Amino acid sequence: MTIEERRSGNLGGHNGNYNSNGEKRITYFSNSYVLGLTVVAGIGGLLFGYDTGVISGALLYIRDEFEEVDQSSFLQETIVSMALVGAIIGAALGGWINDSFGRKKATLSADVVFVLGSIVMAAAPNPYVLIFGRLLVGLGVGVASVTAPVYIAEAAPSEIRGGLVSTNVLMITGGQFVSYLVNLAFTEVPGTWRWMLGVSGVPAIVQFVLMIFLPESPRWLYMKNRKSEAIVVLSKIYEPCRLEEEIDQLATALEEEAQRKIRISFWDVFTSKELRLAFFAGAGIQAFQQFTGINTVMYYSPTIVQMAGFNSNRLALLLSLIVAFMNALGTILGIYLIDNFGRKKLALSSLFGVTISLIVLAVAFMLDPSNSTNGLLYGWIAVIGLGLYISFFAPGMGPVPWTVNSEIYPEAYRGVCGGMSATVNWISNLIVAQSFLSLAGAVGTGPTFLILAAVAVLAFIFVAVFVPETKGLSFEQVERIWKVRAYGDDSGTSEPLLVSA
Repeated sequence: MTIEERRSGNLGGHNGNYNSNGEKRITYFSNSYVLGLTVVAGIGGLLFGYDTGVISGALLYIRDEFEEVDQSSFLQETIVSMALVGAIIGAALGGWINDSFGRKKATLSADVVFVLGSIVMAAAPNPYVLIFGRLLVGLGVGVASVTAPVYIAEAAPSEIRGGLVSTNVLMITGGQFVSYLVNLAFTEVPGTWRWMLGVSGVPAIVQFVLMIFLPESPRWLYMKNRKSEAIVVLSKIYEPCRLEEEIDQLATALEEEAQRKIRISFWDVFTSKELRLAFFAGAGIQAFQQFTGINTVMYYSPTIVQMAGFNSNRLALLLSLIVAFMNALGTILGIYLIDNFGRKKLALSSLFGVTISLIVLAVAFMLDPSNSTNGLLYGWIAVIGLGLYISFFAPGMGPVPWTVNSEIYPEAYRGVCGGMSATVNWISNLIVAQSFLSLAGAVGTGPTFLILAAVAVLAFIFVAVFVPETKGLSFEQVERIWKVRAYGDDSGTSEPLLVSA
């Protein structure tokens, strides 16, 4: 079967629709086994999203309980950002944990740490214990953010890989939406923020239990010479003709790795031209995902709404709930578009809309709210700007960076590079979260959004120049892209090709 037939969808697959050649097509819903693996792994994304969203509402009530927090923007930013510090550490360690112990054990360890963190947060007697709990939760989220996309990508057929990896992003946005529902549910309950933060341990427990019964990534198993286990898993994903092709590719990759006896090293990312180009593209798009302001919107959307003149905590949470719902809907659209429209086109379209939306937000906050007419207009333009921002961001720059990073690295380096690029994402996230309120206080909220709009323009240029289109490509085909970019040749280069995926 040719590569073109594979890319056009003329493939074998369980329970799929038959094409004109009498073969079954693999579609998003055609294999319940793969979809089940995706959903369970995606609970890690749910934890990621819940933590992102819940702190925005909980912060309103933490400020009410602890006077020192209410009087200090720095403490507020630290409570939000300490989870990001933990996530940076977790993501950095997560790549090594994934490559050394497997995707499954990495997920289980992340769940344990996350549950411990949620208990510490719920019981915190002061802001400083709360900050420690946020650090623990961040560690779990950081490991999960590396593991879930890689686990899903390695079990997914290439023609639906983008949609399946994007399901993890849907779980992130779904977790954000659920967090706002939980925030609203506990607004009148004694303990408010303690309940909001404490219940986050429940999905981690659920994932831990379900993950015990799921297999390890088949590609990781094969590359660790656990071939029979890998074939059992692959046989549940592919029909016999396609299964043989997948096993042949893995056998070739394993043979090349054995011949070269490659020792995986962090420094390879910088000394190998191919890896360097791939990492630059992957880490760059991860950084721009954050520097275009998404988690400014998600962490501080209730605060932004209050800045816009809606002073009620409950109303601010309700309007933020609508924003989170739009984020989830947009991600569902992205799941369809990413394998049909393509990663690169989707990211570029998304960034164009994000730039316009940030300009709208800037204009809203530059109006004079002291004028009664302007005050009403000011508030609603800000809310509309938030809605537009999410509508453009969610289908594109939400899922594309995670999908691209799950497929652009060679098998032997996928954990290391994925962990490093996720670390870049979390560091960028930390910078934005820790500086937004202070920057808005120093130069004004409107100019702050203009700065983010300028960054979005730079992101558009970066994606157009450095990020390749990977729609429908096998891991081997993606690897050849970097070979051509590095040496200008698809064959006969003086530099050896890195281990094939």
